[in-house]
Amino acid sequence: MTTIQGPAVFLAQFIGDEAPFDSLAGICAWAKGLGFQGVQLPTNDPRFIDLQKAAESQTYADEIRGVVNAAGLEITELSTHLQGQLVAVNPAYDQLFDGFAPEAYRNNPKARQQWAVQQLKYAAKASQNLGLKAHATFSGALLWPMLYPWPQRPADLVEDGFAELGRRWLPILNTFDECGVDLCYEIHPGEDLHDGVTYELFLDQVQQHPRACLLYDPSHFVLQCLDYLAYIDIYHERIKMFHVKDAEFNPTGRQGVYGGYQSWLKRAGRFRSLGDGQVDFKAIFSKLTQYDFPGWAVLEWECALKNAEDGAREGAQFIKDHIIRVTDKAFDDFAATVPNPTLNHSLLGI
Repeated sequence: MTTIQGPAVFLAQFIGDEAPFDSLAGICAWAKGLGFQGVQLPTNDPRFIDLQKAAESQTYADEIRGVVNAAGLEITELSTHLQGQLVAVNPAYDQLFDGFAPEAYRNNPKARQQWAVQQLKYAAKASQNLGLKAHATFSGALLWPMLYPWPQRPADLVEDGFAELGRRWLPILNTFDECGVDLCYEIHPGEDLHDGVTYELFLDQVQQHPRACLLYDPSHFVLQCLDYLAYIDIYHERIKMFHVKDAEFNPTGRQGVYGGYQSWLKRAGRFRSLGDGQVDFKAIFSKLTQYDFPGWAVLEWECALKNAEDGAREGAQFIKDHIIRVTDKAFDDFAATVPNPTLNHSLLGI
C-alpha cells in the first residue's frame, strides 16, 4: 500500500492582485507557511506559469519547478479546467464562456475551440517537462442544456453528443499518452461528464483510453445525492487525482437539488470548508488508501460562509490529520507461525 501524499492546495481560488497572492513565489511561501507540501497550479494566469513556454522550454519548466521547490513545496499537477471547458461548448453558452478565452478568440467558437485543444496539448507536454504524472481538466459540455428533457430530446441526440465529444478528446488523450501523463476529468455538474454513467458513455467513445482518468471530488456527488463511497469502489482504478472539498445538502419544502436559482449561500446544496460539511472523509481516505491511490490529497477551497484564508489554514491540518500512514506489517503478526508444510498437510488432512 501507498501513503497518500499531502496536504496540497489548488491555487485557483487564492490567486489575487495583492501580495502574497499575486506571484508564484509569494503564494508558495504563503502555502508552505500553512503547512502544505504541494501546490496544484492553474494554467490560465501567466503570472504563475506560461503554459506554452513550459511546453516548449525545458529550461523554463525547470525554472518554474525551482521556484516552487525553493519554497519547500512540490507541484502536484497542472490544471486546465477553463481551457477544457472550451473544448466542447453548446451554442447556448457561447457568449458566457467567451470570457474563458483570450480576447482574440472571442465571438469565434471554432477558433476558440481550436485554441482550447492546443492549450490541452501544451499542458500534456508541460506536465511531462515538469515531471508530473497526472493533469486536471473539465470535459466541456455539448448536452448539458438537455439534462432534464422537456421538451423531449430528439432521438439519438445523446449518442451523437457523446460521439462528438469523443472525437474532440481522442487526439488530446493520445497526446497525453505520448507524454506519459494521465488526463483526469473532474466529474462535475455543468460538464457532460458529471457522474459515473456519463463517464462510461465517454469511455465507450474514446476506446476505453487508458489515459482517460478521473479527478475525484466528493463534494459534487453530495449535491447530486450520488453514493460517493461506492463510486470509489467502482472506479478506483481510474482515480488518479483527489480534490478534498466538503459540501452539504439540506433539502427543504421549498428547494432541493436544483436550488431554485438561489445564490450559493441560499442553496440547499452548497460547498463548505473542510470539516464543516457532510462528507465522510474518514471513509474516503480509508478507501483510497485501501485501493493504493497513488496521488496527492489536494484542498480545493470553496465555501459560501468561511473566509478563504481560514479555510486554507484549517484545511491543511484537516488533510494532514486524515492521511493514513500505511502499515508495514499485519496487526496480528505477533501471533504468526513459521512455515510448516507438515503441519499444513496435517490440518488439511492431506
